[in-house]
Amino acid sequence: MIKKILVANRSEIACRIIKACKELGICSVAVYSDADRNALHTLLADEAVYIGESQPLKSYLNMEAIINAAKQTGCDAIHPGYGFLSEQAEFNRMVRDAGLIFIGSNPESMSLLGSKVQSRQTMLNSGVPIIPGMKSATKEIEEFKRYAAELGYPVLVKASDGGGGKGMRIVRSEAELADSVNSAIRESISAFKSDAIYLEKYIESPRHIEFQVAADNYGNAVYLFERECSIQRRHQKIIEETPSVALDPELRRRMGETAVRAIKAAGYTNLGTVEFLLDKDKNFYFLEVNARIQVEHPITELTTGIDLVKLQIQIANGEKLPFTQEELRQNGHAIECRIYAEDAENNFLPSSGKILFLREPTGPGIRFDLGIYQGCEVPVFYDPIMAKLIVWGRNREEARKRMINALKNTVILGTKTSIGFMIKVLEHPEWIAGNTYTNFIEKHFEGKHLPSPDLIDFALAGAEFAFKSKRKVARVSNVKEEIPSPWQSLGHWEIAMGKN
Repeated sequence: MIKKILVANRSEIACRIIKACKELGICSVAVYSDADRNALHTLLADEAVYIGESQPLKSYLNMEAIINAAKQTGCDAIHPGYGFLSEQAEFNRMVRDAGLIFIGSNPESMSLLGSKVQSRQTMLNSGVPIIPGMKSATKEIEEFKRYAAELGYPVLVKASDGGGGKGMRIVRSEAELADSVNSAIRESISAFKSDAIYLEKYIESPRHIEFQVAADNYGNAVYLFERECSIQRRHQKIIEETPSVALDPELRRRMGETAVRAIKAAGYTNLGTVEFLLDKDKNFYFLEVNARIQVEHPITELTTGIDLVKLQIQIANGEKLPFTQEELRQNGHAIECRIYAEDAENNFLPSSGKILFLREPTGPGIRFDLGIYQGCEVPVFYDPIMAKLIVWGRNREEARKRMINALKNTVILGTKTSIGFMIKVLEHPEWIAGNTYTNFIEKHFEGKHLPSPDLIDFALAGAEFAFKSKRKVARVSNVKEEIPSPWQSLGHWEIAMGKN
């Protein structure tokens, strides 16, 4: 029986898991690095253990330090969250070898699904449709040329052992192929310590549809419907919704049943997500399995009424699924916006700093999962996600309007955020029409969301100079509290250019 869980993560997902533990009456232990000494997740947990320096390899990716922290604090289990070690089969084995419960699938299925090449072959053998491409990884350029010529350009070069868009290159001609393969190999080695690269057909303007799945240790498995994740920048999702406007009941059933067949083929248990690409002719293809909780899991929770993190813990505790496929229903429509500390007007570059002021949105159907608080620091070492804003509505249009109003009522001062950009996306006629494809931002916003009149540039430059000067004065005077400048206190503002 799980009585104490170490949360091997940080920021908003660590806070989310800790809150689920509290509701289940389970004690929680947070881990933190130098940069996160005063982070929100360390304040929410029952205990907090220091595990190393700010660099991820010395803290949140330090397997031995995390397992030692769990053993020292008397934990029964470790919840990995998402990112970091969540899909590392080696860490999974180490946790189990230490006599602890890993809240996730078994290491064998995780290892299989962690390799895109191996998982593609497993799905092919099980009758799950896959994107045409190589059956194994290679570094031979001639082999890439042969497959590319057979498939026809454009093609996609991909890292077998990674995700998040790293090690991925779209190639539109043979002249680009060699350089793309070599750069993908270098990036894959840097990000995943793997040089395994393969090639598949590139599908133009698809939708990215994923299915939430759950399986217990007794052979029961279900799908908890889909999430549309097509609004992406640099292959990273920023806005998700459920249900998808592209799916009718029959297609939803077929894709859901295929997702269940996929995880059964891999011997997968606990919660996971099966990702598909859906082309314009409504053909769907297996993409990958995320063997963990997803960032966007809250929209499934709002439309099904099921707490997915609690369900993870219950399955890890040896419990059976508390429902059958026939008992599952969706109600209404939900949208999630990821709020990153990043500059949408400067190629979405990360933006770190101190949160000088925070105002959370409130109202019916609004949920705000966050990993920050007023006065905390947003470090430069980790993924820049600060919070997730999730709304529910009776239908898509109500949810859309509710989200826009909630975004406008969310104020975060001290770092740049993606809030303004997401409002523009949700107000775009093509999003309203449901024409959401993975190239949506590239097609509709590339170079168009950078309105920078000279007057605004000069004003902001002056405000930044004045604010930095105030900060220097405050340090010299030993004044601890930093006072925001008027430019920061105003929140969203713009200069209207009238016609003469």
